[in-house]
Amino acid sequence: MSGDGGPVVGRLSVVGVGPAGPEWITPEVAARLEAATDLVGYGPYLERIAGPHHRVHASDNREELARAMHALDMAAEGRDVVVVSGGDPGVFAMAAAIFEALEGAQAQRWAGVEVDVTPGVSAMQAAAARLGAPLGNDFCVISLSDNLKPWSLIQRRVRLAAEADFAMAFYNPISRARPWQLGEALGIVREAQGPDTLVMLATAVGRGEREDVQISTLGEVDPTMANMSTLVIVGAASTRVLERPSGRRHVYTPRYVESAE
Repeated sequence: MSGDGGPVVGRLSVVGVGPAGPEWITPEVAARLEAATDLVGYGPYLERIAGPHHRVHASDNREELARAMHALDMAAEGRDVVVVSGGDPGVFAMAAAIFEALEGAQAQRWAGVEVDVTPGVSAMQAAAARLGAPLGNDFCVISLSDNLKPWSLIQRRVRLAAEADFAMAFYNPISRARPWQLGEALGIVREAQGPDTLVMLATAVGRGEREDVQISTLGEVDPTMANMSTLVIVGAASTRVLERPSGRRHVYTPRYVESAE
């Protein structure tokens, strides 16, 4: 039965397939993909995971709400639909778009659709693991894209997070339409924390030869080295580099914070 007492007529799952290849897909997500009749999502994501038994419905990555409504319509027809996100579906991805549609004016037509969300490995988890443990203490996650919120709000959030000494993970750091925003965001943090704070650019983690991880500081980082495949992590004041005998460098933020008293 559906949540409003009506019959369940279809199922829609929102899943995350991780930041790269099949080794990043959890067993739970793999089971949902195998059971699905229809896959909905951004074309390059679907190319990674579609099987011969799937009906594939690809769309541009800027059409999230339309994609959500299309997926819900198919589920209302009795299909077993999976909406695919890269990384984790609940982090700047499709899960929120599905629930936005379910709260909209047309929600009644999907009353019989069972909806669930299956987590995946997020880009920030993948990047942090490559580096060591830079998010090992309190941290926050901010998208630098101003497509769905004003840049003034992003500036305020970055400034307050820097003043509170959070480590930060920046999604959507740069694009052709806004090549300057990462530099401005890092400048805001530099004003609050100084030039020695660590900054890490993790690009295409898990994608073989394309992967590139750089460790720098706010005083030395080159924001133009980032692209839309880059996850940027800015350390807290306590974040540090640990150099191992092998020469490998790890970045971590200690679990403790010394008292300022």
